[in-house]
Amino acid sequence: MRSRRLTPVAALAVAALSLAGCGLGSSDDTSSGSKPTVDANTQVTGEVSLQTWALKPKFTSYVEGVIKAFEAKYPGTKVTWLDQPGDGYDKKVLSQASAGQLPDVVNLPPDFALPLAKQNLLLDVAAADPKLSEEYVEGGVQAYQYQGQTGTFGYPWYLNTDIDYWNATKFAAVGLDAKNPPKTFDELLAAAKVMHDKSGGKEYLMSRLPGIGDFTNAGVKVLSDDGKTFTFNTPEAVALLDKYRAAYAAGYLPRDILTQEYLGNSKLFTQGKVAWTTGGGNAIQDFVKDNPSLKGKVVPSPALDTPPLYVQGLSVSAKTKNQAAAIALARFVTNAENQAAFAKIVNIFPSTKASANDPYFSKSDGTPESDAKVLAFASLAKAKSLQPAVISGATNDFINQQISLAIAGKVTSKAALDAAVAKANQLLAQ
Repeated sequence: MRSRRLTPVAALAVAALSLAGCGLGSSDDTSSGSKPTVDANTQVTGEVSLQTWALKPKFTSYVEGVIKAFEAKYPGTKVTWLDQPGDGYDKKVLSQASAGQLPDVVNLPPDFALPLAKQNLLLDVAAADPKLSEEYVEGGVQAYQYQGQTGTFGYPWYLNTDIDYWNATKFAAVGLDAKNPPKTFDELLAAAKVMHDKSGGKEYLMSRLPGIGDFTNAGVKVLSDDGKTFTFNTPEAVALLDKYRAAYAAGYLPRDILTQEYLGNSKLFTQGKVAWTTGGGNAIQDFVKDNPSLKGKVVPSPALDTPPLYVQGLSVSAKTKNQAAAIALARFVTNAENQAAFAKIVNIFPSTKASANDPYFSKSDGTPESDAKVLAFASLAKAKSLQPAVISGATNDFINQQISLAIAGKVTSKAALDAAVAKANQLLAQ
């Protein structure tokens, strides 16, 4: 399954945040939209706090440099930097919000920001900063807009996406061309059949089950406009699930994708057991590092359909006492220059439209590794968050369980999706 969140650059894994219904404030509070717009004439001065997620100690010098430059640009400002470890960040943010101590500017991925936005604890930065949509990529801005909520509740900071990777040797062995790979899901299925049939059932192309993002890409409306009801049990979703179900029954996918033995499509690709995977723009280096025999055999191409977008961002507390400095700081940290510098020391991409002109991201040196980076960066212009932020970990787990039952033939696709929607709506109501 594709990851639904871009984890902090220095964190390995983080539990999903669930703040809704935790008494963080009255939903009648309209403070998120009540403060004045900040414009070019607004004075930026005074103290402001910035909270990041798992950037110390590896990126201390970078962050301190950005803060120093901000304070130099805006004389009279003083930034207090807080950094929280990867583990337990959800609990820390919950504690801060409950105590009314949320920092002025805080690093929140979209799903972490949503419950705070529902409680009017985050500033609508689009209302306060009209240039937001002009200067940041559309998908990044939209990631902080939620069904049933009015406003935009974060500046996109660093981004990533998936592109496709193909094993050229396996393609050639069955008469397929990795330089002209499948471009649609139906073409992918057709190629999977060719690989299975021509290898006598010994080789696989596909090795992943569908998820919510695949339904979104198939044109399925996952969530109602008001954000209160899941709606992905449609004929289109049933048809997609039926295609996977038929492919599994025909032997086009490894049998263990439905068992505890399943390692994930990226791992299977790295081991040379399947001929296709998805991954970020730097994935070739990881494939070859873990399996040197793949060197020169991996060919990148754009993702099928709409590329997924993984986002980290900076939100502004609706209760900040220094809104001008908070917005200025969020903009400064996420500007093209500072994001480019960050991206060159970690494998992420900037979220500003101006970054499209930076040859570091947009020009390839002709190697597959560089081609992949450029493909991934170019994909950001049309990449979208394919899974609604409101989907919790428990909801996602149940949906995946029902999908697995349908693929295995234990229930019909329609029954699986009906059960998944019913449970998802139950959890959403809680």
